[in-house]
Amino acid sequence: MVEALRLLLVCWLLVGLEPVPAQVRHPLPVLWMMPAASVSGGRNLEAGVAAAVRLALEDLKKQGAPLGNYDIQFHFLDSQCDSAESIKALFDAMWVEPNYLLLFGGVCPSVTALIARSLPALNLLQVSFSDSAPSLSNRKWYGNLFSTVPSDRVLNQAMVKLLQRFKWTRVGVISQEQPQLLEVKNDLSRQLLKADIQVVSSESFSDDVCSSLKSLKEQDVRVIIGHFEEESVSEVLCCAYRLNMFGARYQWLMVDGGTSGWKFEKQVPACTANSLLMAADGSIRMQMRRLGNTKTPGISGRTPLDYQDLYVRKLSEEGSKANPLHSFAYDAVWVTAKALTQVMEAIKHRQKYSSRRNMSLSGEEVQKTLLEAVKQTQFEGVTGSVFFRNGERMTAIDLIQFQGSSGVSVGDFSTSTQQLRLMNHLLKFPGSGPARDRTMVVVQRQHVSFLLYGIISSAAAGTIFITLALLFFTAICRKHRPVTLSDGSEDELLLLGVLLSSSSILVSGMDGGSWSLWTSELLCSVRLWSLSLGHTMGFSVLFIRTWRLHSLCSVRHQPAGRVLLLLLLLDVSLLSTWQTLDPLRRVALQLRPQSVSAQDELVQVFSESCSSSNMQLWTTAVCGSKAPPMALGCLLVWSVRSQGRPEPLTLCVLAVTTFSVSGLLALLLTAHNPPLQLGLSGVLVLCCNLFVLGWLFGPKLLHGDNELRDKEEEEEEEEEERGRRLSVLNLQLWNHNAQLDSDIETLSLQLCEVTQPKLQRGTRGRDSGGLRSVTWSHAAQVFSEERSPACDPLSPDGINSPEAVRRRLSVQLPILHHSYLPAGGVRASSSRLFWDDNYFLFTDQSDNSCDHVTEYS
Repeated sequence: MVEALRLLLVCWLLVGLEPVPAQVRHPLPVLWMMPAASVSGGRNLEAGVAAAVRLALEDLKKQGAPLGNYDIQFHFLDSQCDSAESIKALFDAMWVEPNYLLLFGGVCPSVTALIARSLPALNLLQVSFSDSAPSLSNRKWYGNLFSTVPSDRVLNQAMVKLLQRFKWTRVGVISQEQPQLLEVKNDLSRQLLKADIQVVSSESFSDDVCSSLKSLKEQDVRVIIGHFEEESVSEVLCCAYRLNMFGARYQWLMVDGGTSGWKFEKQVPACTANSLLMAADGSIRMQMRRLGNTKTPGISGRTPLDYQDLYVRKLSEEGSKANPLHSFAYDAVWVTAKALTQVMEAIKHRQKYSSRRNMSLSGEEVQKTLLEAVKQTQFEGVTGSVFFRNGERMTAIDLIQFQGSSGVSVGDFSTSTQQLRLMNHLLKFPGSGPARDRTMVVVQRQHVSFLLYGIISSAAAGTIFITLALLFFTAICRKHRPVTLSDGSEDELLLLGVLLSSSSILVSGMDGGSWSLWTSELLCSVRLWSLSLGHTMGFSVLFIRTWRLHSLCSVRHQPAGRVLLLLLLLDVSLLSTWQTLDPLRRVALQLRPQSVSAQDELVQVFSESCSSSNMQLWTTAVCGSKAPPMALGCLLVWSVRSQGRPEPLTLCVLAVTTFSVSGLLALLLTAHNPPLQLGLSGVLVLCCNLFVLGWLFGPKLLHGDNELRDKEEEEEEEEEERGRRLSVLNLQLWNHNAQLDSDIETLSLQLCEVTQPKLQRGTRGRDSGGLRSVTWSHAAQVFSEERSPACDPLSPDGINSPEAVRRRLSVQLPILHHSYLPAGGVRASSSRLFWDDNYFLFTDQSDNSCDHVTEYS
């Protein structure tokens, strides 16, 4: 019974309903160009894309008018990824019927770039679904090319926005040596330069990835941008793991590094899967959005997820592999259909209502109409909102961060609004936060601590107070000086030099960073002048005193009073020239940085010091002017010490010289370290000053002025007593000498009477111990009364010959006079008189007269 009712219902429906005529769909021929066989990557692109194209055509058939009124018919052309073959196939297709208005596809970049340049001449427009190189964004050359896949330029734009968000201004780039990737890298370099982001190093690799990464590591690159194919991801991450270029100190940013997601399919012998996961942890990848994230059905009546499920079922039925560009190919079919439909409807409208309906449209007019139709196309596709601006597809770029073992979407970049959106609560970095783009350099100025300055300044203030007290005391009690060799105001000048050099320590410790530039430079000049003039005054006083002692010891009086004035004038002249031609300024000295491994920081210490353009030259000139007096002073001190002169003065000269040389070395060697420089120079200068004050002025303070005066009186009395003893001894010697002279005269008279009856003799002497004059009439002769004529005393062979007498007198008389003359004896220059024949005059022997013998002094 039930089956009969069913049969009756069917017959009623067949008889009662009027027949509906089938919908007439006008064919629209479209050229589809892409490689039919597998390309270099080993994939069959046509098989994965064809399933998406068939789905789009099926959905178009279900659409109402006007889309449902047209049937898109693809005519396939095999480009073989060869430019010559593609051009030949295109011209062959254009030569025969039907007339094509639109070219669909174009996977190979080299073929796409060549054909897109020739599209205006062929009155064609191309809708592509492949990656678009940055160079194809030039609308002047490629105005008829539209792609549903965003240009690689937008990936670089998203990269720049991400770098600016995290304030990374120092990056490195590593790219695989492929033409398209190198073009993307060059575009990125231009955008980074425009954004004022420094590219430390840009490396390319083909086989040896580790050498390129090692170069980045040597230049301390922390943020690394990678451009490479999916097959190279494992190799790059393995090298990063081996070089320890991962973790909290490094941040990897990859531009579309894997079209099929985070898969480490390629096995690397040197690394395990866990090693690759550790190296990839925290890295961020820029990826074009392949499916929309909306749950609202689009123009096709399907949501992105519905389309994805249907596409997967189609692939399963056909036994094909998925193509990452399938969703873009699906939307490209809809762009083609909408543009062609709009053109055909415009032509129909013109044929019905336009006054020019009898005139056929030229190819250029159809092309312009089609071009405007594509530009105005806008709909919600499976990849998101589909529309074009300046010929480029506006879409969103997803930011995928690898966390653990999978990728997590942490934000996106809108190409239409140029805005970057990050979900900070989803971001996870290996460290406490984003990695730094460089080793953090902590700039630290090295300055004198308050404690050190307080200690040194207190010691300097104490020295200044002692110096002022001594200066006041010396000025009042000038008549009772502790140093007996002082004259004029030498003590005051010495104390003034100590006062100036001690004051320079107070100026040296002042922090120049807390003062203005003019004030700090003024402090530099004050420090130099006070230290140099103080040293010159103090040492000059010690020098002229040592010179005076040396002059007294050598019984040669030399002028020393002008030395102080000359040294001061020389010092002032040098300092004035220095200050005028090359004044001192505050300069910063960079020291060797110190690394802090735990905090990944680098402490860059710098110090400020006083310097000039020719600092070494001026320092050499000033030190050269002070070196000769100091060296001469040391020589004089050595001479004075060898004769047993006073100890304090000599020790002071040696101490000042030693401290001066040590202070100069301390200033030069510690110029990079102001605290150490202040400590060493302050201690040396103050110790030198205290040493001089202690040795020269200490005895007066310790023993008192009365004791010193008593000591001086005792020394004067001892000198007087010694002088009296010497006078008495000298008088005794004179008396004894006079007695001896009288005896000599008596003996001479007797000798003359015996030897010659007519001997005349005269003697003159002086009581004061002066020089004597003795006159002989005959030479002294000693001979026997019975002598033969052959023994004439005056003959050359006689013992009383003039020659023999001269020899005896030249030996005997100087000995007698040297023995009995007053203290001091006869001068050595007087002995030459006894060798001069002019003082021995002999008369003619026939007259039997005596010779003249005279002694002069």
